[in-house]
Amino acid sequence: MSAGTPAAKPRIRDVLRQPRMLAILLLGGASGLPNPLSEATMQAWFSDFGISNTQIGLLMYVALPYLLKPLWAPLLDRYTPPWLGRRRGWIVTFQFLLAGAIASLAAFGDVTNHLSIIACVLLAIVFLSASQDIVIDAYRTDVARPEERGPAAAATNLGYRALSYGSLAVSLIVADVWGWRAAFLTIAVATLLLIPATILAPEPDDPRGNRVPTLWESVIEPLRELFAVRGMVALVLLILLYKIGDAFALKFFTKFMLDVGLTKTEVGLLIKAFLTGGAILGALLGGIWMIKLGLRRSMFIFAIVQALTNLGYLLLAATGKNYAVMIGAVSLDALASGMGNIASVALMMAICDKRFSAFQYALLSVIALLPRYTLGYPAGWIADHGGWTTYYWTSFALAIPGILMIWMMRRRIEDLDRQPAT
Repeated sequence: MSAGTPAAKPRIRDVLRQPRMLAILLLGGASGLPNPLSEATMQAWFSDFGISNTQIGLLMYVALPYLLKPLWAPLLDRYTPPWLGRRRGWIVTFQFLLAGAIASLAAFGDVTNHLSIIACVLLAIVFLSASQDIVIDAYRTDVARPEERGPAAAATNLGYRALSYGSLAVSLIVADVWGWRAAFLTIAVATLLLIPATILAPEPDDPRGNRVPTLWESVIEPLRELFAVRGMVALVLLILLYKIGDAFALKFFTKFMLDVGLTKTEVGLLIKAFLTGGAILGALLGGIWMIKLGLRRSMFIFAIVQALTNLGYLLLAATGKNYAVMIGAVSLDALASGMGNIASVALMMAICDKRFSAFQYALLSVIALLPRYTLGYPAGWIADHGGWTTYYWTSFALAIPGILMIWMMRRRIEDLDRQPAT
């Protein structure tokens, strides 16, 4: 990855007119749709049966396949299905399998008598969802031009947030009215409805040319390329710390809202609407501001805003069920989180080599997701034993190291932002 002259900054309306941006948006939505099943939806589902926060926190570890994506990502780089190409063929395959797995959750009645079986089904769903994510992330990295990294990250974030929160909102509302069986069948059908968008998306060119690497080369070469990047150890630490405070704050979001006094319908219809709206606006603003500010300044500003907006939940914990405080805290936090995601995704895209983008991005994204998928038990323990005030002060403290890392690495981030895609 050699330094080069920065590409001309495109106008946002010109970028959004590109078919690849619509494809990135819709595939981001496909990636987000099943994600709440192993976290927020599960929290609400299990809460109906009186399962404790500590038990829920332990069961959240079914999401660990999201952290193991690099183990099978080289297979998805190396092999091409006999339909739709190297990227779309895998995505459609995983979408069909996901729909079936999600629909199978409708077969369970009393959760308390089938926790082990349900955990296995959720584990399968997470594996398929993680596999879909690997290829969708690679697709975005392959089709986006260097100057489009911010808008591409914004499109992904917008689609992901919209359908992730939409999936949760629909699940909670349908569960409140018709029960959990109808909720899971609804999400399964929604998964199937995204398949035509995948089929119609433009397939990116295969940068490997006529020579397809062996499976061994598909593992070793991307690792060699990745860790040859100057300052890679520090970049890994930055990726790990950048979203840790935000991840902790949102880990028990649904349970916190229910404890404040909201019903499942209120969480699904009202709070998730503001959460979705704030995240979408944050994604759009983050993408636009990244074009103007560059990667380094965007990361620094967005990280500070993320930390400060976590404190809004302290006021909500003190006031209880107060709609004005609730809407303000949720909207501002979602806005900041959406902007922070844009910078994090753009940083990882800038590091990847397109020949091995599935494996390299999967590895980097696992590092970014470590806090989100390993904090379940400690987050539940702090909520149970320290209360929600201690919980959200902890989220603020966790955000500070990432802010300091950006300042220390400011010159390296600027250099990386100037490099063209490889």
